Amino acid sequence: MKVDESRADPASWIDFVVRDFVLHSPQNSLQNAEGEKAWAEPLVGFSRGDDPLYQEFKDHVGPFHWTPLEIFRLTFPESPVTPDQLTVISWILPQTEATKVDHRREMACTSERWARSRVFGEEFNNELRRHVAFRLIKEGFPAVAPALSPLWEMKQSERFGRACTWSERHAAYAAGLGTFGLSDGLITPKGKAMRCGSVVARIQVPATPRPYEDHHAHCLFFAQDGACGKCILRCPIGAITEKGHDKVACEKYLREVMAEHVSSHFGFKGYACGLCQVNVPCESRIPAGL
Repeated sequence: MKVDESRADPASWIDFVVRDFVLHSPQNSLQNAEGEKAWAEPLVGFSRGDDPLYQEFKDHVGPFHWTPLEIFRLTFPESPVTPDQLTVISWILPQTEATKVDHRREMACTSERWARSRVFGEEFNNELRRHVAFRLIKEGFPAVAPALSPLWEMKQSERFGRACTWSERHAAYAAGLGTFGLSDGLITPKGKAMRCGSVVARIQVPATPRPYEDHHAHCLFFAQDGACGKCILRCPIGAITEKGHDKVACEKYLREVMAEHVSSHFGFKGYACGLCQVNVPCESRIPAGL
């Protein structure tokens, strides 16, 4: 794709930048003996910097939660900008079929492929964040990946407990890429077995339409009066119930059990779980009928 399309058709150009890097970069790797890719073909979406949802996120999570304007101004304090001049670029990195097949078999601990996608796949996701921001800056559009900002941190939300200054899933929700499930996972057109990322840039791109109004629209449990709940059965420690997701119990299991399992069984450091993201109706798609 020609460089000048960054201005003539910025949505298509950015979509190409993301897809090309995911599909062709050797860094998209599980770093296993087979040399398998960590992620399948991505989805890309856009939301406006002045989308009212970002203020709603802030109001719900806490005053520490950034709007696109706040993280942009923190990064570029000398650059005059208004929210309507900003775009949030979001993407979904779906798990590969081989990783999902492996992980479906597990009941208590992570599969090796899934652990590798969580550790080495997220390292690639960071490279993708840097790559997208770099390409935008190179073309004259200041950009920042909030998750890589040295100012990014975890905080305590009065309503939700531990929360961060920027949420990749919420940015993806704003960009029309998916809605939340009972387990807090984002259910996208390619399912909730995925990871996501984002970049905030001073560029104007038409927002991706949101084909939903309810933040639980893609979850069978909420859409059909509790008819699903398969993710409840998939959690090995009961951290998912009809009341939702217990983040404290989940994180404790990740750090105290899964981290040791990954180290002792697979020989690298890190943690992973994601058992609630596979062998469920929303694993690889929006459930039929929704």
